Amino acid sequence: MKRILVADDAAFMRASLKLMLEKNGYEVVGEAENGMVAFNKYKEIEPDIVTMDITMPICDGIKAVRMIKEYDKNAKIIMISSMGQECFVKDAVLAGAKGFIVKPFKEDIVLNALSKL
Repeated sequence: MKRILVADDAAFMRASLKLMLEKNGYEVVGEAENGMVAFNKYKEIEPDIVTMDITMPICDGIKAVRMIKEYDKNAKIIMISSMGQECFVKDAVLAGAKGFIVKPFKEDIVLNALSKL
């Protein structure tokens, strides 16, 4: 069972992702409301996969991806964001994200992206 850390500043989005992931056999081992919390929780629980929003307070998702990848070059991170413009997708991938899903997302798209990791 893959262990996942869900990072998003919107509590309803974290809850929605958690419910979807758990009903499909994933274990959500942590949640983070900003990039700094995501980085600290990543170091603490070492999940298999991270889902990361871009726009979050204190530390955005792009910066958090860079910090996590610096800590663990093998980290598997998927961006899930409403910021689907090309520049954000490019920044996320350059930072080290393995994929990008635009909100609102469909369950099959998220599951397909996670299965490719």
